[in-house]
Amino acid sequence: MQGRDEVYSEKIRAGKRTYFFDVRSTRSNDYYITITESKRRFNGRGYDKHKIFLYKEDFNKFLASLNQTIDHVKTELMPEYDYEEFDRKDRNYDSEGGGEQTETEGFESTTEETEESETLSTSWEE
Repeated sequence: MQGRDEVYSEKIRAGKRTYFFDVRSTRSNDYYITITESKRRFNGRGYDKHKIFLYKEDFNKFLASLNQTIDHVKTELMPEYDYEEFDRKDRNYDSEGGGEQTETEGFESTTEETEESETLSTSWEE
């Protein structure tokens, strides 16, 4: 697929959800990130996915706001909560052979590529 080649990818399994962090290239040799949340549909036929497109001019603002938001929840709203609990559960679940999501087709973007973006761009696909 010329113009939107995937150059790097990370996958995080989180219970019933899987998150994909993909770096893609544009036709003009620029890069952007797509963050995709994927959940198996209740009827077992395919996946629901939500996608965020993040462009380089928004990286620092996005990361700063994400960190501030997470810190707020952890320190102000739920300081007593053990956030490591889910890491332990995920390690146990993965070591038992569970949690593997194998169907990844349909993760190509249907949003037109843009060369400029002044705000965080999102695309919520149904």
